[in-house]
Formats: sequence, C-alpha cells, structure tokens
Amino acid sequence: MRRVAIIAAMPAELKPLTRGWQHERRNGVDLWRWSFDGGEWIAACAGAGVERAAKAFTEVEKSGELDSVISTGWAGALRVEVVPGQAYDVSTVIDARTGERFVTAIPANDCWLVTNAKVADAAEKQRLASTYQAALVDMEAGAIARLARMRGIPFYCIKGISDGYSDQLPDFNRFISKKWQFQLARFVFFALVRPWHWRALIRMGENSRKAACAIAASVLDLLDESGNIRKLNGYPKR
Repeated sequence: MRRVAIIAAMPAELKPLTRGWQHERRNGVDLWRWSFDGGEWIAACAGAGVERAAKAFTEVEKSGELDSVISTGWAGALRVEVVPGQAYDVSTVIDARTGERFVTAIPANDCWLVTNAKVADAAEKQRLASTYQAALVDMEAGAIARLARMRGIPFYCIKGISDGYSDQLPDFNRFISKKWQFQLARFVFFALVRPWHWRALIRMGENSRKAACAIAASVLDLLDESGNIRKLNGYPKR
C-alpha cells in the first residue's frame, strides 16, 4: 500500500487540497485521508513549530509506513523577488537551530528555505536572508526533513508565500500558545483596536488564501492520480 504524507501547520493551509477528503481528529492532530486503489494520501497538521510538525508526522506513521512525505504550508519571503500568493518548490531546507541542511527530492534550484524557531518579523527576515542566503522562512520543514532522513524516505517541500520580504506586520509570536496553536480570538481582538495594521493584514489574508490554492495545485502537479511521484525531469521550478 503506497502512503504519501502531506504535513502542514494549520488546517487553512490544506483546505483547498483536502476538500472532500475524510477527516478525523486524533491525539490533537487533524488528519485528512484520500484513498485510491493501492494506497492513500494522508494530510496532517498539529500546530506551528518543529515539535508540532514532528507530532503530526508521528501520528500519520501510526497507520503504516510512509513511502514519501511532503512538507507544505505558508512561508515568509526572504527575497524581494519572491511573490506572495505563489507556491515555490524548495530544493534545500536549513534548520536554523542546528545548522543542518537537508536536500529535497525536487530537482536542484536556488530556492532554499530556513526553518526558524519563531515567526520572523522584518528585522529577523533580514538576518536570516543574510545568514543563510535562503529565499523562504517557515517553522516546520526542518523537523519533517530530519524525520524523513532518519527513515530513508523521499522528502519534498512545497511552500506558499503568505507575506512579502518588506511587509510590516504585527508580532504574531505573542499569539502562539504554549502548545503552539495560534490564538485567533486574542489576535482578532488585538487587531480590531489597531486600525494601522488593517491594510497589511487584509493583504496577508488574501495572499494566504491564494497561497493555499497554489499549494494544492503544486501538490497535485507532483502526485499523480495513483499516488505516485511524477517523473521529475522537467518538473516546474516556481
């Protein structure tokens, strides 16, 4: 039975892809399944950060061994030419905590991603871009890459851009709980009384919606209807 895992942080990142899939919530992890003759795709999310990404990966594995894994979801841009709302195929993932580098199974390109321990604001983006020469930043891919390497299975990374390199946004870190869940109600109350953030937040919301749709299209470009990875010769570099 061929099993492909697709792991993100939040349900909204997966919504366009998993519409109509079977859903369950187990041990604090949201799981969506799409079965086909001979296998299944299983998408999962458990919250932001490397620990929650590892939890989602572990929960998926309880149902059987994996043939490949895709780390996906939203990421921030670390270059001005990276376009919010689009999806990008990542060739190298760097874990900022350990310095480890993980090469993905996507053909080599110059799209590197760095996994950071917190949401990167404008100043942090500048530091990460300078230190790692990466194009994107997220909080989860490094954990998924490490687990895939330990198990000897192919690792792919496809990220949709929610915010541009120079976007001025509130500090989202203060709204992430100790369990690495985004506290939406607290954030909405915060934003309602700070109208100077509204324009940037509306733009980010629209970019995030477009990015989630782009992620779905990119994942379906990579996987064929039987759950196999398509031939990567000529695989599009976004």
